[in-house]
Amino acid sequence: MFIVNVEGAIYSDGKWLLIRRSEKEEHAGGLLSLVGGKCEVEGNSRDILERTLHREILEEVGIEVEVSKYVNSSSFVTDKGLNVIDIVFLCQHKSGEAYAKSSDEVDEVIWMTTSEILSHSDVPDYLKENVELADIIFEQ
Repeated sequence: MFIVNVEGAIYSDGKWLLIRRSEKEEHAGGLLSLVGGKCEVEGNSRDILERTLHREILEEVGIEVEVSKYVNSSSFVTDKGLNVIDIVFLCQHKSGEAYAKSSDEVDEVIWMTTSEILSHSDVPDYLKENVELADIIFEQ
């Protein structure tokens, strides 16, 4: 079985929204990442990926987005051995001012251009790849 995680590559005014994950987080604490989270068990439901993304973004950084396009998917294994499928969507900022709303999950909110992200030494390679792909899709 897999944990299903969704992330939003949120774009506004030439920049991408990144968060510094809280040091309290079990997985990847203190690292830069896109905003997102795990799907909850709902039984039979529709649009679970998109609804989860809207919920997580609002809970973590207090903004509303429009989910526009699929970017990519990948899988990884956490430090605790849990298998995760991660799905990234391109999102447009709709309303609200992003801030570290959930201190248990987010230490800092950072807006960066694609070139800043790609040249930043603190950004994990998988995040650079996701932003590069999202940037290409956004430009199409």
